[in-house]
Amino acid sequence: MAVSSLPSARTADVRSSTLVGVLIGIAIMAAVDEIVFHQLLAWHHFYDRSTPSVALLSDGLLHAAEVIILVGGFFWFADLRRRRALSTRLAWGGFLLGAGGFQVFDGVVDHKVLRLHQIRYGVHLLPYDVVWIASGAVLLLAGVAVVWWARSRRPADGRRGR
Repeated sequence: MAVSSLPSARTADVRSSTLVGVLIGIAIMAAVDEIVFHQLLAWHHFYDRSTPSVALLSDGLLHAAEVIILVGGFFWFADLRRRRALSTRLAWGGFLLGAGGFQVFDGVVDHKVLRLHQIRYGVHLLPYDVVWIASGAVLLLAGVAVVWWARSRRPADGRRGR
């Protein structure tokens, strides 16, 4: 593509910029959970209600899914950037929404509703659950604030959502 064929006026794709950030945020938070809590601390596996082999397999499947989502998200991010349709503010807001959403979903649905695993075993869970879910809620609220700020902020040329 020739440089002259690129659009001269930058128009951000609000929806895609936010969604690409959400995908990358989910993948990064899943990776942090997998690396820190599954591997380094060995507190739990993705699925702890079976044999150690099944638990290890479930961790591998989670890891494969997070890598696929991360690679796909970064290809989408690069495409938006190449087309000059990326709003970095909205992408950061989406990132926080995705990371917080993953954390809250994991804490509420995986830990409490489906009981796939707990944060840690052999300890009183309430403080762990509160910190786990509250940290996700803080990330979610920060994401909402950044997306709201980015959508409401008007650059000097009158366009929105950069």
